[in-house]
Amino acid sequence: MPKQENGQKEDSLIQNDLSESLEEVRAFLSNEEKLHLFDDLTKVNPVTTTTVLKCLQARYAVSLFYTNAGCSLVALNPFQPISHLYSPELMREYHAAPRPQDLKPHIFAVAEQTYRNVQNQLDPVNQSIIVSGESGAGKTWTSRCLMKFYASVAASVLSPKGSETVERIEKRVLDSNPVMEAFGNACTLRNNNSSRFGKYIQLQLDRFHHLSSASIQTFLLEKTRVAYQAPNERNFHIFYQITKGATAEERLEWNLPEGADYCWLPNSERDLDEDCFEVTRDAMFHLGIDRSTQNNIFKVLSGLLHLGNVQFSSPVDESQPCELEDKAKDFLKTTGDLLKIPVEELLESLRIRTITAGKQQQVFKKPCSRAECETRRDCLAKVIYAKLFEWLVLVINESIYADPSVWTSFIGLLDVYGFEAFPENNLEQLCINYANEKLQQHFVAHYLRAQQEEYAAEGLQWSFVNYQDNQKCLDLIEGNPLSIFSLLNEECRLNRSSNTDLFQTRIEKALSNNQCLSRNKFSKKPNFIISHYAGKVCYQLAAMVEKNKDPIPPELVHVLQDSKDPLLQKLFPVTERNENNIKTQNRAAVVTVVSKFKSSLEHLMQILNGTTPHYIRCIKPNANCKAMTFKREEVLCQLQACGIVEAITISAAGFPIRIPFQSFTARYEILRKSCGFNKNRARDKSNYHTAEKKGETPAVDDDQASRSAVCEILQNVVTGPTTAEQRGSRAEHTSVYCGRTKVFMASSVLEQLEARRAEVLNEKAFCIQCCWRRFKQKKLAKERWSATVIQAAIRSWLAKNRFQRMRRAADVIKHGWKKWKAKMAALAAAELDEGEEKASSVPGATVISAKPPCSLETTWPLRAIIQFWPLGLVLAAAPVTVAGLRRDLSLLACLRVLQESDCYKVESCFFGCGITSIRALPQGSVKFHCKKSPLHYANVSPHTDAYSITGFNQILLDRKKLLPT
Repeated sequence: MPKQENGQKEDSLIQNDLSESLEEVRAFLSNEEKLHLFDDLTKVNPVTTTTVLKCLQARYAVSLFYTNAGCSLVALNPFQPISHLYSPELMREYHAAPRPQDLKPHIFAVAEQTYRNVQNQLDPVNQSIIVSGESGAGKTWTSRCLMKFYASVAASVLSPKGSETVERIEKRVLDSNPVMEAFGNACTLRNNNSSRFGKYIQLQLDRFHHLSSASIQTFLLEKTRVAYQAPNERNFHIFYQITKGATAEERLEWNLPEGADYCWLPNSERDLDEDCFEVTRDAMFHLGIDRSTQNNIFKVLSGLLHLGNVQFSSPVDESQPCELEDKAKDFLKTTGDLLKIPVEELLESLRIRTITAGKQQQVFKKPCSRAECETRRDCLAKVIYAKLFEWLVLVINESIYADPSVWTSFIGLLDVYGFEAFPENNLEQLCINYANEKLQQHFVAHYLRAQQEEYAAEGLQWSFVNYQDNQKCLDLIEGNPLSIFSLLNEECRLNRSSNTDLFQTRIEKALSNNQCLSRNKFSKKPNFIISHYAGKVCYQLAAMVEKNKDPIPPELVHVLQDSKDPLLQKLFPVTERNENNIKTQNRAAVVTVVSKFKSSLEHLMQILNGTTPHYIRCIKPNANCKAMTFKREEVLCQLQACGIVEAITISAAGFPIRIPFQSFTARYEILRKSCGFNKNRARDKSNYHTAEKKGETPAVDDDQASRSAVCEILQNVVTGPTTAEQRGSRAEHTSVYCGRTKVFMASSVLEQLEARRAEVLNEKAFCIQCCWRRFKQKKLAKERWSATVIQAAIRSWLAKNRFQRMRRAADVIKHGWKKWKAKMAALAAAELDEGEEKASSVPGATVISAKPPCSLETTWPLRAIIQFWPLGLVLAAAPVTVAGLRRDLSLLACLRVLQESDCYKVESCFFGCGITSIRALPQGSVKFHCKKSPLHYANVSPHTDAYSITGFNQILLDRKKLLPT
């Protein structure tokens, strides 16, 4: 009875909760005019499929195609071109915004967030953007726009020279898109440009966060599409491009007459935007594939189209090979000419099978049936196209890849085929849906399950949110020891033909315990049904085992190796094993398709697990690809399948940011205000290592110390209520929480921490700059003072040296002057004495004293005529102590006194030497003596330039030319 009462109480509580939630939903949906304003679905209250669907529909109606959904971005396909939504101006706006999340939700906001994560070096540094969704939801277009954004961001901050390099890499990375889409995409029932392969593009950045290189990894090309196309579907785009875009000369060279029909080219009358041949050719040229190689590629593709028209007829005698139909002979000859393979060898490889048996390696040849001939024909086309696609990927990678030492981080873009469910599904759809299951499991493990388990382990009070876990479906497909993949591989190893009925029974018996497996009992064909996360899909077992084996007859390989075509020789090189050991090749271990695909997918998941994932969920509003048409049922199925509602609930109630204590303190330790923290922490670490070496328990609990440091940082930085000091309780308004080993916080708290960290770093950088400038200024002042001392010493020495030289020169001049003056005085005295003697002999002559005048007042004899008087006499009469201009004036005054006197007659004569002399008029004959000056350097002008300084002195003076002296 107590149990029944408890059960009744629980039922009543559930009913009350349901009634309350219904009332909340009705209250929320009552204001439909404001539903489109919810750009983040975590703000919706309550979070249900109905409210989320209504908000998406309201936003889609007003042309708002992107909406944040917690940890992912929901992208609705508008099915019409919207140019302004992906313009370069909008890219720059999101890149330059201080907070891109404050702008409208967009794939550019996600891209900018990943780029800033790389710049901030937040562990893990490498980023990945996983673009998922159904076929036709817009994954390829989204990946293309993301690549354009990263190329624009990386090339916008470089110098012109570097920008040319990045533009070259950016151009090649972007040109890889049209080439890969032309050779790997096709028109299907659900999408005109459906990717028939998966690709993971790594955009590699150097330490300056500039685009330096890239690499492309591909997964499972649907090569069966070359030889088989479902009704209303088309072959790969490249076949339609060469048939519609080739010139008349190229049609003649490739043997593609206009209007010809090809079995492997259905629905060629449809014109799509993807049929542009010139875009593909230009992109191939920019990737390093020249025109001649392109011509060779298109010639091989043309040969495959002609090979598809080769039809066989059943022989009358089974021991004879199949005959060709009448029209098929011309197509076979054209195929051989285009592939440069002899027609006889090509026909023999298609119709006759070679068997090697016995210890003596006896070779037998057996004719093939019509079905086997057609299978061999299809196999030849598939192997050529698959090898050509692999070679193109290799060429593209060689063109855009760089050595790992050049780049330090990367941003990955994952674009895989969407979930598929056709009327008939086989191995290709099984692998495609398996890849989508793995990506969904990555999302579930990373967000829905791991986060909630981590909250419980860290001590948060958390009520678990139920979600759809697809682990059982994955166990059914890839689990060990028994799964569909393991049974397929085991069936391929058996040395017998596979029986589909027995294989179906074996699958049901071995995997009957898995609830995700069932069977369509109303279908006569052997099948099995898998309940995927996106819905149930029925797979046909017919030809599934053969497709998994993917056998390539050795005869076809030999024919291709013997081809004279240079491209086929590259694709199928001759090896010793292929030539001499056919038996070893036939009995080699079978590497199945699912084994290779599973291995490549596991490698991809390892890469994704080592990066920070970002999810973009592409939603297809309607199955008919009509513009601005929103069908609620189809959108609701996609939302439920990918777990959007659960992710929104967890994101709204949880913490999107989770950082371990050590990583947190290592990054935000500079935000602590305690000054002695570094010393104490260093001492604690030393004590810890010392105790560890001695085998003792560390004295300091590192986790507790880290937690206290985290709490201190949060109290100093974070504004608003926190639970940094609480454990085991969590309020709804709490934005940060310290668990046992990690810090849980909202995005707003991380923004506060990063902003404060940037401020502190700026302050520290400013302080360092001030100290450095102070040091440089002191060093500069010291250098100036040293230079001044050196200059003063050198100038003192130079001045002293010059003064000594000038003093010696003055002594020499003084000595010479005195000697010349004495000599001139003696000559003048002797001349006067001679004149007196002659005058005394003449009667009536006046006697003039022979003594030279001593001053300007000296009187001369009356009526004496003085002519050519020696200049030395005048100089001797001039004042000796006067120099410069005053001396010259004194000399002129002497001459003027003599001239003005009535007793004397002054006559002047100018010679070339410019000497004026005054002499008394002699009585008799007069001899004029012109003698050279006794001064050896009297006619040399003094040097007016400053004293020249050379050698070490000049070096010292020129060292600091800009410094004032």
